Amino acid sequence: MRIVMRFGLIACSVVLFHLPTAAGDAQDICFEAAQNYAAGDGPWSVSAADLDGDDDVDLAVANYLSDNVSVLKNNGDGSFADPVNYDAGSSPRSVFAADLDGDDDIDLAVTNSGSDRVSVLKNKGDGTFAAAVNYAAEGFPWFVFGADLDGDEDVDLVVTHDWGNGVKVLKNNGNGIFAAPVDCADIASISVFAADLDWDEDIDLAVANWFNLSVSVLMNNGDGTFADPVNYDSGVQPSSVFAADLDEDTDVDLAVANAGSLNVSVLKNCLIACYCGRPGDVDSTGGEPTPLDVTYLVQKVYESRDALYDYHGLYNCPYENGDVNGDGGAATPLDVTYLVQKVYKSQDALCADRCVGCP
Repeated sequence: MRIVMRFGLIACSVVLFHLPTAAGDAQDICFEAAQNYAAGDGPWSVSAADLDGDDDVDLAVANYLSDNVSVLKNNGDGSFADPVNYDAGSSPRSVFAADLDGDDDIDLAVTNSGSDRVSVLKNKGDGTFAAAVNYAAEGFPWFVFGADLDGDEDVDLVVTHDWGNGVKVLKNNGNGIFAAPVDCADIASISVFAADLDWDEDIDLAVANWFNLSVSVLMNNGDGTFADPVNYDSGVQPSSVFAADLDEDTDVDLAVANAGSLNVSVLKNCLIACYCGRPGDVDSTGGEPTPLDVTYLVQKVYESRDALYDYHGLYNCPYENGDVNGDGGAATPLDVTYLVQKVYKSQDALCADRCVGCP
């Protein structure tokens, strides 16, 4: 199964920057002058993937004024052929590229805000596409993202709806045919990103909410249904959300673009990960526990205790930073002892539902 990430853009053409590569140590980043390529009218969103199976990356662009999708094939050197246009619905706003029917080529899913439809364009295997098949998605569908939401190894679709019309999930029947949309959150959503946010091996959702100045996190119940959204403040008019490990602590953080406040919000994940290793091997080096594990663990908790309380909704943490055993005083060696004993005893239990054959 191949899934290709997509990014939104508002532009009048497709703009590319070439990034020179260099061997050895990291180099200063610079870009060549932009090269512009024609698309349809009102290009609004672009997705990049190998659409024709020739091992280079092509482009698909949703054009909201011409009601179509432009495919620009890569010539093999980062330059692109003239666009080939395929009809979609009315006012396409977003395009996502993924293998939707399990035949190892990349298909396209498109939201059409003007016709309340999601269009699926199946790849014929050579980078040309069959006529769009449309699925109902009432309520001004804006953004589409593909991921395996229900754990059955095919790509489902999650669609945001502007103007308070919620988030809907269309489950894949396994052959690129989709079930009727199911509401999973009643929020004014404009952008969504799917990722495993709580490290339980299913795919959760992060949703940017244009009107209520927040990002909603919807935890997957394990079957493609979702718990009620938990909201986190962002800037004004959050318009796009992206998930990645931004601080290199192995969990997935969020970055949010805020159109109204002209800034980007970064929300760091407070999860303290369970590493699959020997009991007490907290830094996951694979060996017996050492004082380095204690150091790692204490530093981790001391730095993040307040954030962990905020994550669980206890905003006025009653304990001082590092007061792990909760006795109300300043951090002491007793806190370290408590913490080490706690993790050494419970590491296997913590890992039990996250890995098989924990050494």
